[in-house]
Amino acid sequence: QVQLVESGGGLVQAGGSLRLSCATSGRNFAMGWFRQAPGKEREFVTAIIWSGGNTYYADSVKGRFTISRDNAKNTVYLQMNSLKAEDTAVYYCAATLAAPSAYVPPSVRAYAYWGQGTQVTVSS
Repeated sequence: QVQLVESGGGLVQAGGSLRLSCATSGRNFAMGWFRQAPGKEREFVTAIIWSGGNTYYADSVKGRFTISRDNAKNTVYLQMNSLKAEDTAVYYCAATLAAPSAYVPPSVRAYAYWGQGTQVTVSS
């Protein structure tokens, strides 16, 4: 059973920064972050392929968020800068088995494994 454990959420003022971490119990995964605000559907934020060479971002976070991974630690990170009130949501780490350079569509259905979520609240 694959496990994903997120950490790093919290309360921050607008313009501030947070870093989320997601530790996995396995390897060879493409990894992604999604978020879900109250009353809204879960949406794609960012993803990184297994080899770490390619990254993908939603337009709403480009230039502010950075995804990275440390395969030696089976951990993926989400650095969030210049946070806005509209970034407030529960953030979910997601994973799916994939070839090292495989592209995974930015869709909830493309990911097989999910973390429990971590709350990020940005006060304006």
